[in-house]
Amino acid sequence: MDEKAVQLVSAKLDTIIKLMVFGMTDGKSQMERIQLLSAAGFQPKEIAGTIGTTPNTVRVALFNLRKQGGKGLHRKKEKER
Repeated sequence: MDEKAVQLVSAKLDTIIKLMVFGMTDGKSQMERIQLLSAAGFQPKEIAGTIGTTPNTVRVALFNLRKQGGKGLHRKKEKER
């Protein structure tokens, strides 16, 4: 497969993933969405783009969830932030 085809497939997979995420988080609060997406392994920048907020908002929400003892939250390595 050439590079253009790989990019096209990747873009379509990204769209499918976002549609699946919207389905599983429909009707949930922003905090619940952030918690679910973090538990699924998404990075703050990816979560922000998916739910329509800023990466900083996501980081603050994740910090608050961790402070409250939120389960299923991934602790990010410093270089991933």
